[in-house]
Amino acid sequence: MPLARLKQSSTLVAVLALTGSMASLCIGTSFAKSLFAALGAQGTTALRVGFSALILLCVWRPWRIPLTLANARAIALYGAALGATNLLFYMSLRTIPLGLAIAIEFTGPLAVAVLSSRQAIDFVWIGFAVIGLVMLLPLGQATGTLDPVGIGFALAAGVGWALYIIFGQMAGNAHGGQATSLGLTMAALVVFPFGLAHAGATMFSPSLLAAGLAVGVLSSAIPYSLEMVALKRLPRRTFGILLSMEPAMGALAGLVFLHEQLNARQWLAIGCIIVASVGCTATARGKRQPA
Repeated sequence: MPLARLKQSSTLVAVLALTGSMASLCIGTSFAKSLFAALGAQGTTALRVGFSALILLCVWRPWRIPLTLANARAIALYGAALGATNLLFYMSLRTIPLGLAIAIEFTGPLAVAVLSSRQAIDFVWIGFAVIGLVMLLPLGQATGTLDPVGIGFALAAGVGWALYIIFGQMAGNAHGGQATSLGLTMAALVVFPFGLAHAGATMFSPSLLAAGLAVGVLSSAIPYSLEMVALKRLPRRTFGILLSMEPAMGALAGLVFLHEQLNARQWLAIGCIIVASVGCTATARGKRQPA
């Protein structure tokens, strides 16, 4: 097979893998939201993160790799931020649509990318992000009926995502599989008390445990695996641009699986945030990019 054709085939596989990763994540989150009636956002988060941690612990077996005290501290912070981000994001889903929650949460990593650059063009992307957020904030009747508490949780999840990136870079000296598996274990320890306090013994119902396992597989195991396939074949900039489509995919998943209808203003707001994310990624030059 000619080299150009082989490269084209590898790129197609990577794009399909990343698309599949985002689709699996959005479908898994949609399914997770259907469990809120029985477990609440807290209990659902605890099962999702807990099963995700168990899966990655079995895959990576991090105890086989030496761990320094400095790396352990960084991984603990990384995991705590990851747990808080998941919990806050699921709390936001109680009252606002999936696609809008993802779009608002995206402002966290976008802020990290912009602040690490300081290029003049980044002010354009900041403008798009601000316009998108203003269109979603409940500043008047024209904005629709979005719950301000839900928006607050989504914004807090964005802050958590930004901290997750910063602490993840601090943990970059550790083995990747070890950092991820131990980080998710720490995340599970952070969110489990909230889940247990809210859902109690209901969390351990066999049918709900099976549902939680499915959420963990769809929302973590499959996406992480497919993202690894994509990362090995795509430049980081291309990967980031494609990943910026996740809010739109989340909105479509919410429409199909949860029957969440968005108005034209909300779709436009999602579009502005996507433009900001794509633009920031595309114009990044020589700066350290968060994973």
